[in-house]
Amino acid sequence: MSTAPPPPRVPGRRKARTALAALASLAVLTGLAACAGPPRAGADGTGASFALSAGTPKPKGEIDSFTWAVYAEPPTLDYTMAFDYPQNTILSNVCESLMRWTPGLTLEPGLAQKATNPDPNTWVYDLRSGVRFHDGRTMTADDVVFSLGRQTDPANAAAWAQNFQNVASIRKTGPLQVTVKLKKPDSQFPQYMATAAGVVASKAGVTAAGADYGTSGGLACTGPFQLGAWQKGQSLELKRFDGYWGGARGTRAKAGKVVFRFLTDPSARTNALLSGEADGGYLIPTESYGRLKGSGVGTLWFGEGLSTVNLGITNMRGALGDVRVRQALSLALDRSGFVKAGLGGAGTATSSLTTRAAWAAGSPDVRKSAFAGLPPTERDVEKARALVKEAGAGGKTLTVATSSIGQDVSLLATAVQAAGSEIGLRIELKSVAPNAFTALFTDPEAREGIDMFPLTYYDSITDPLDLLTNFRTGAYLNFAGYSDKRYDAMVEEATSTYDQDRRLRIEGELQRHAAEQLPWIPVAEWPTALFLNKRITGAPTTIAYMYYPWAADVGASGESATGADRTEPGAAP
Repeated sequence: MSTAPPPPRVPGRRKARTALAALASLAVLTGLAACAGPPRAGADGTGASFALSAGTPKPKGEIDSFTWAVYAEPPTLDYTMAFDYPQNTILSNVCESLMRWTPGLTLEPGLAQKATNPDPNTWVYDLRSGVRFHDGRTMTADDVVFSLGRQTDPANAAAWAQNFQNVASIRKTGPLQVTVKLKKPDSQFPQYMATAAGVVASKAGVTAAGADYGTSGGLACTGPFQLGAWQKGQSLELKRFDGYWGGARGTRAKAGKVVFRFLTDPSARTNALLSGEADGGYLIPTESYGRLKGSGVGTLWFGEGLSTVNLGITNMRGALGDVRVRQALSLALDRSGFVKAGLGGAGTATSSLTTRAAWAAGSPDVRKSAFAGLPPTERDVEKARALVKEAGAGGKTLTVATSSIGQDVSLLATAVQAAGSEIGLRIELKSVAPNAFTALFTDPEAREGIDMFPLTYYDSITDPLDLLTNFRTGAYLNFAGYSDKRYDAMVEEATSTYDQDRRLRIEGELQRHAAEQLPWIPVAEWPTALFLNKRITGAPTTIAYMYYPWAADVGASGESATGADRTEPGAAP
């Protein structure tokens, strides 16, 4: 759950910790990501269109090294704090989890060769044998118990602690077997075992590193790359781990080294991609789509992002406490205009808080019903004015936070201001520095005096509940304190339901409730953007790169550049 405008976004990033000790125990953000982040595919409703690609061409051979642009330097690579794009983009290639997310956003075995559910409250993970850590040790059940236990230790203020709230115990039940006992059935827990929540590291390695774990030395994990030189403020290197067990591919990484360059300025990052200083990158600044696409130096790809751009409501004590005012703002918003200007035309206007891809596992009937009856995305200014008048909110002042963190943030704030002025509301913009903007996600004090702010959210699992659970009473990202007992009960029911279609039907009800009550106002779906120059290919186009060892698939292209508009077979129009 993280966020950021095109790339440098940190806007809705899921910043797990702040200096406030009181927040430490709450840094249990789910594996989601609230962030001002990336796009998704389709037509944006403005005439512009883009296509989602299933993947990039397979490499023709190995490559000595490649360089990757990232918009920020991770404060740490401790897997318990891997809550945002920069950390996970790097860590996914070094540390592996019990289960694995695939480039197609499906679940498959990871370090656990098998996961079984003998009863609703029990998950048994049978581990692969002979898996080596980067420190030379061999993985055992003790390492798994230790690694998962770090997520539940209050002293760690783990970003993933919330995903372990229903865990009663984690025990070694064999040399290569771990059994997790739940307090009650939890359909989400086994899915999160494919994220950083399920990472396994060497107990001895982590213990030896002590307080320095994640910031220097090695990470004692099992992935296809191991941590190399880290030049603070500049770059970080990953070196191929030749003792890698092979994963699903059964082969070593195709690159001998990956160099991540920290380029916080969007223009600098774009120029690095154009000059060849960086070979590729995810989270491309939306304002750079056109330059990169027509550059001739590489290809701009789009893939599933599981991301939605929203207007986060942070204060329901004033005018926004009346649902009619929230509905009026939603009706007056020019979503298509925002997609065109704020997302570079790469996105889809939506009235749903969840992406369509999040429902992919459901039956056709379930997928259809999940979006049936949702409000239209088209504007209806007259109806919006009537709602404001009916609520007695004419002339009321509301404050929206904005920031230079990215054009998706600043332009959405401007769009809200324009919509409000048309329907009788006074919308004031409060400019917030990028770092302070990130604090809006974690610090209630930072939200004082602010009624709304642009918020991009990405799912860490392919389940709509990942986002919809944020509106239950007391949830970490329930900024305005929205509360509805019936909604809470449905969240509990969905969480405890393992049958997929039955769970998704419940989640469909939650989606319709959220669309009516608008604890957040949905604006657009946003795909993952990826740029690769002519040297390299093989990186997945989807948001799977957050938890899948994507860099191991990158190798030499062996051919001249593909056309900037090329899409792979199976691409969605």
